[in-house]
Amino acid sequence: MTPFPWQRAIGFGLGVLRLPPEQFWKMTPRELAYAVQAVSGRSAPLDRAAFAELMTRYPDGR
Repeated sequence: MTPFPWQRAIGFGLGVLRLPPEQFWKMTPRELAYAVQAVSGRSAPLDRAAFAELMTRYPDGR
C-alpha cells in the first residue's frame, strides 16, 4: 500500500490554496481532491479498488 502523500497534500493546501492550517486540517480527503481537481483541471488518479473494478468490467479478453 502506498502511504498518503502528506507532504504534497499539505504543500498544496497551504501553498497553493493558501488555507490557514486549521482550515486545511478540517478538510475531508474528498474536499481536498475536489480542490486539486478544480485548480489543476485533473482528477485524482484511480485508487486500487476503482482500478480493480474497471479490470473486472472491461477485461482484456484473452
